[in-house]
Amino acid sequence: MKTFTYALGGREIKMTFGKYAKQANAAVLVESGDTAVLVTATMSKSPREGIDFFPLLVDYEEKHYSVGRIPGSFHRREGRAGEHAILSGRLIDRSIRPLFPDGFRNDVQVVAYTLSCDQQVEPDMLAMVGASAALTVSDIPFQGPCCGVRVGRVNGQWLVNPTFQESEEGDFDLVVAGTADAIMMVEAGIKIVPEDQVLDAIDVGFQAVQELVTWQQEIARMIGKTKLQPNLVALPEALVTWAASFNGQLSAAIQNPDKKARDVATDAVMADVKAQFAAMAEDHPVKASTGGRAKALGEALYELEAGIVRSLVLDKGLRIDGRRTTEIRKVTSEVSVLPRTHGTGLFTRGQTQVLNICTLGSMGDAQKIDGLDPVTSKRYLHHYNFPGFSVGEVKPSRGAGRREIGHGALAERALVPVLPGVDEFPYAIRLVSEVLESNGSTSMASTCGSTLSLMDAGVPIKAPVAGIAMGLIKEDERFAVLTDIQGIEDHLGDMDFKVTGTREGVTALQMDIKIAGISLEIMQQALEQARVARLSILDIMEGAIAKPRTELSPYAPRIITLKINPEKIGALIGPGGKMIKRITEETGVKIDVEDDGTVYLTTSDAQAADAAMRWVQGIAAEAEVGRLYTGKVTRILNFGAFVEILPGKEGLVHISQLAPERVAKVEDVVNIGDIISVKCTEIDSQGRINLSRKAVLAEELAVSGK
Repeated sequence: MKTFTYALGGREIKMTFGKYAKQANAAVLVESGDTAVLVTATMSKSPREGIDFFPLLVDYEEKHYSVGRIPGSFHRREGRAGEHAILSGRLIDRSIRPLFPDGFRNDVQVVAYTLSCDQQVEPDMLAMVGASAALTVSDIPFQGPCCGVRVGRVNGQWLVNPTFQESEEGDFDLVVAGTADAIMMVEAGIKIVPEDQVLDAIDVGFQAVQELVTWQQEIARMIGKTKLQPNLVALPEALVTWAASFNGQLSAAIQNPDKKARDVATDAVMADVKAQFAAMAEDHPVKASTGGRAKALGEALYELEAGIVRSLVLDKGLRIDGRRTTEIRKVTSEVSVLPRTHGTGLFTRGQTQVLNICTLGSMGDAQKIDGLDPVTSKRYLHHYNFPGFSVGEVKPSRGAGRREIGHGALAERALVPVLPGVDEFPYAIRLVSEVLESNGSTSMASTCGSTLSLMDAGVPIKAPVAGIAMGLIKEDERFAVLTDIQGIEDHLGDMDFKVTGTREGVTALQMDIKIAGISLEIMQQALEQARVARLSILDIMEGAIAKPRTELSPYAPRIITLKINPEKIGALIGPGGKMIKRITEETGVKIDVEDDGTVYLTTSDAQAADAAMRWVQGIAAEAEVGRLYTGKVTRILNFGAFVEILPGKEGLVHISQLAPERVAKVEDVVNIGDIISVKCTEIDSQGRINLSRKAVLAEELAVSGK
């Protein structure tokens, strides 16, 4: 067993190797504060046959026992990974995936278990550090280390790996991952900050990353295993040369702005090449070099296609649809597309089209989160759907996968900084992005469509938000940053860098790359091109709707907010929820109560809202000595009658206080259900209310005598 410690950002990180999970290729326990994450790295003994991709699997698992909690599911055990766990796994995957050798086909799995969480130190960053450490000291052919840190800023001070609370308070929540000399991945939620400050944050994070990388390199020199030399898949030279003879035909087919027409043309060329390959004799040098594998031909044609697209950009500054590197495709925006929804926005950019629908609900519709961090609910939800027809394919609907969850989370994060607070707009908000057509960056189209539907629904957002995806073609020292990448440029390029923001600054970032890192210089150019593109898109969006509507849809619920003494919450809810159910049943108004005494009444009926409001106010009201009340007789005993003077509050009218004359029997004066007027004469030390009907009658006689 070996233990190593390092101080970063004013907090110690400890890594323990050789004590846990010894049958994995490597395992490490990473600790900071009272948070501990076990990370393992395991590789299959042989490559997987017949595949043309690297089979990497990253699982991040949140264990509820880590915070001393039993899971809230029916089975009381951890089930399908929650959104935060899925996004954390994606962070690790996107950071390390480019750092395995080309042609590597062995299965590799990285598993992170949150064993302890103090709800101060965020475990996802420890998992990123642990994934890099486990892979680095293992015999798996990983070209790291590749570490990650979170960067925050509170009161103008940069913080490395801030606590949960500091991240919430600050204006930055940025994750940077990188190697010793290059940035690999960026993910951020930002509260409308200019691009130059975003670069400063990335630089702060990258410097911290380099410290961790140096530390892990030293650890690897002490305890690291010798890396295995895997069998890498490589294309035969003869096949590559033969495929290159079709360069002219494929180049002509690819250079078409219409995706569908381009696909038809390239498919025709591919089919012709494959037919010629199939017709070759088995002893032909090209066919023999592949062992007859048609799959190898597909890989060679993919490389040829990539070379055409990339050389066109670097040599001529042109893209396959004829655009220059900084041009965006045609953009259109529409609102109020659907008649009965609360708000809709249709955003189209080139051959990417997203319909976004906004639905408003009561605060009781907020999502409860059964996770490890201190946040237990959220009122703003963004869901993203990507059906097969959007790319002309047949694909069964099986619910949201990791990609859909990741894209929805990015669009959600992009809008958070401009949403109104609960005090200003006490609604739960759900946005759904339905991808109708896809040819590049549907997540950014979802962001733009979200802005449109929010404003159409009358949500008073602080400013419109737009997003754009940037690409990269890089060969040695030459590079070109591409504005508004389409699908093929994402597929064959080196970077997918998504930037969202308002006119004033950035609200979210997400960067993935396929090469071994990029420089701050490239990021700076990408951010500037994204800013220019974002402003032009905002101009078009504001042509469809310039600001939020002043009135909600007639189909949206109306919410009235009341404030009561928190001590009265129990009385409002009643035993077993009896009182609040009664109000809802009799008025039809939905009632949600917060712990601070905030009460939300949700209905589209104004009269029902007034009735429920009077009821709630009555329950929250206190009886006052000397005040007159009109109430119903609820109980009769030998010594008097009980009258409900306020909802859920009864007082006693003693038999001696029922009338001016002597009363022999309570029922001689009142019966259950009678409505009578009474005066509060006393509230004793135990809170019991004494009432008098006789006092009211005496006052009435006095008035009439005048």
